[in-house]
Amino acid sequence: GGVAGPTPPFWGARVTKGIALDEVTQWLDERATFMGRWGLKGSRTDGSYDRMVRDIGRPRLRMLLDRIRAENLARFGVVHGYWPVVAEGRRLIVLDPADTSRELTRFEFPRQHGGRRLCLADFFRDAAEAAELGPDVIAFQLVTMGQQVSRATAELFEANSYREYLELHGLSVQLAEALAEMWHHRVRQELGIAAPHEDIAAAIDHQTYRGCRYSFGYAACPNLEDRAKLAGLLDPGRIGVELSEEFQLHPEQSTDAFVVHHPEASYFNAK
Repeated sequence: GGVAGPTPPFWGARVTKGIALDEVTQWLDERATFMGRWGLKGSRTDGSYDRMVRDIGRPRLRMLLDRIRAENLARFGVVHGYWPVVAEGRRLIVLDPADTSRELTRFEFPRQHGGRRLCLADFFRDAAEAAELGPDVIAFQLVTMGQQVSRATAELFEANSYREYLELHGLSVQLAEALAEMWHHRVRQELGIAAPHEDIAAAIDHQTYRGCRYSFGYAACPNLEDRAKLAGLLDPGRIGVELSEEFQLHPEQSTDAFVVHHPEASYFNAK
């Protein structure tokens, strides 16, 4: 504690649309797409991975990206923003930027069982620190590839075009992830905590950089119902995303997160 926090360029939420496909594909994790989503095989040790990428992976990727472009299937949208917060034990209290004495919502996080028994709220200023330095800041983001690609994948599935379905669906999920990675980088830039020359490949590989991104449903913040609170802050209907009764995002090619600016958050997980 006791560190002056970064100042965001604005408070509250903003919508961004019209993001170019080429910009997003720079952040695409090819390995996760080819091996994780498409089930292509290859080993780094015998060079078969590089051959697979050259002969199968990239040609198919180019073909699919051409189709996405031709049929205008990528309707990328983002809503992101910044809120003042203060920690209280395991809770993180989100305040109204226009009146920081007013609480908007609160999140509660689990503590680690071992080690320093940390929880995510520990990385934010508490009331005593906020009294001296002002409240802390949290960033929330929700990104989507839009509903067009969801429709296209559903049609392939209905038509039993299973391989095409698998490839387009897998790629679309990874493109949403690429947009999340790209926007996460932008958030770090806006907060002034990005390294001066952050390498895209290193960022995708999850090298430790300052400003960790967490998503609901994982160990550090397992409570999926917290998505409803995030949706209340961001109003993602403006980019065509809604929350199901099971707190899943629709279209599925969408992903949400919050960014913790504290430098030590990168060493944290709640296992």
